Amino acid sequence: MSRYRAPVPPSSPYITAQGYARLEQEQRDLWQRRAEVTKALSAAAAEGDRSENAEYIYRKKELREIDRRIRYLQKRLPILKVVRQAPSDPGRVFFNARVSLEDAAGSTVTYRIVGADELDTQRGHISIDSPLAKALLKHQIDDEIRFESPQGEQVYVILDIDYPTDTDNV
Repeated sequence: MSRYRAPVPPSSPYITAQGYARLEQEQRDLWQRRAEVTKALSAAAAEGDRSENAEYIYRKKELREIDRRIRYLQKRLPILKVVRQAPSDPGRVFFNARVSLEDAAGSTVTYRIVGADELDTQRGHISIDSPLAKALLKHQIDDEIRFESPQGEQVYVILDIDYPTDTDNV
């Protein structure tokens, strides 16, 4: 059996201004944290035998994780395209839209379509690469949306479309 796995397709390069600022702040915080971890690692290394030094092993692992995330951010931030303005047709669903949907049972849910780096299901933020977001794109109020989810085919009706402004707490 082969261990080959097809490469994951790259995620969309779009991001909101707030999301971009969060990633930049995360990168600055990681560099500060890295300096602290490096000092602690040096102190742990000076204690002697590194093979049985739990502090040294832990700090090496922590440094590796920080470096991995910093490398990712250094590659990702330059290719991101910040979307700062609402689309020319605010009656249709595009990136950064807050969309209220109603399912067949009559329950209402609201999602905001954001970039892959801003995904937060607790806040109702879904990636523009998700099946639901792809099904919603370019539709308008009262359109019926059908898409395949892990639970089977889902059907929603669009109730409202809103584009948050920079001053909205998103």
